Amino acid sequence: MANFEKETGINVIYDVFDSNEVLEGKLMAGSTGFDLVVPSASFLERQLTAGVFQPLDKSKLPGWKNLDPELLKLVAKHDPDNKYAMPYMWATTGIGYNVDKVKAVLGDDAPVNSWDLVLKPENLEKLKSCGVSFLDAPEEIFATVLNYLGKDPNSSKADDYTGPATDLLLKLRPNIRYFHSSQYINDLANGDTCVAIGWAGDVWQADNRSERGEKWRQYLFLDPQRGGNGRFLMCLPCRLTPKIKTRPTSFLNYLLRPDVIAHISDHVFLRQCE
Repeated sequence: MANFEKETGINVIYDVFDSNEVLEGKLMAGSTGFDLVVPSASFLERQLTAGVFQPLDKSKLPGWKNLDPELLKLVAKHDPDNKYAMPYMWATTGIGYNVDKVKAVLGDDAPVNSWDLVLKPENLEKLKSCGVSFLDAPEEIFATVLNYLGKDPNSSKADDYTGPATDLLLKLRPNIRYFHSSQYINDLANGDTCVAIGWAGDVWQADNRSERGEKWRQYLFLDPQRGGNGRFLMCLPCRLTPKIKTRPTSFLNYLLRPDVIAHISDHVFLRQCE
């Protein structure tokens, strides 16, 4: 942000939100004062239907050509023709865990290569002694549980959510210390918790912040073939009525510069979309 402000003279007011649901509530309520926001791609469709964003003028975004075509296709499932949103970063949902603490609780045969680690109630009941957290992201958690149960993670059938998936989550709930989408970074790094369902970049940030060094490289990456929920895409749509229309475009162009987005990616441990 500081470099952008220095280069352009544009003052940036940066805010954060606890979850996609919190952001969506603000957007649906009306005037938020935001020119640009960063929701997950899967939330775009409902927000576009509500008319809270304005179309992007791609003729003023020369760096658009550098964006990954496959990621653009994924975003287009929620934003047809990529009319409103630019993909920003992506990550994968997985598990961060403390090897020593988990094995102390579950033994050397702990299922650290499987979602059984956190989705089998008998395992979670034991792990609660060293602290377990889940993302405060209902869409992500339900999709992960549905996939684990052999169902479509993107199911639109109400019975899939109110049936076995909810039953399993209710069994797990007493053993989960908290639901949050960022607190687990420091808690994993400090050893205050031993297991977290989180996003890849956040768990690597925890690893980077930890004072335990190489011994703590304890991140389990679960791809879709092993029961994960695939990619989590962050996007940048523009608000319907920015105060000065050129400012959001200037910031998007800044993010489309390879040197800028590479620096951000290295800092937050998320993958860029170029």
